[in-house]
Amino acid sequence: MQHASEKIRTLHAKIAPKLKASVELVFAQLGITTTETIRLFLKQVELHQGLPFSVAIPNTETVAAMAEANNPATMNRYGSFRELRNQM
Repeated sequence: MQHASEKIRTLHAKIAPKLKASVELVFAQLGITTTETIRLFLKQVELHQGLPFSVAIPNTETVAAMAEANNPATMNRYGSFRELRNQM
């Protein structure tokens, strides 16, 4: 909670328009604004004394798996969900 003597500072950030629109839809579903979300994030950083989630550089195996998952040539195609399920 803000104390009466504290001044509000404005934070400006450059965000890709598609990302901004996408996250604003999520925030709307949660009933919060982008400003409230940023404030929540910053408060969590303060409380955790770091990012409130783990951040790691993916290892070689993970990078290869992500590349394979994003390559349409490596994806199996199925005519129906039943066919997919039968392959499992």
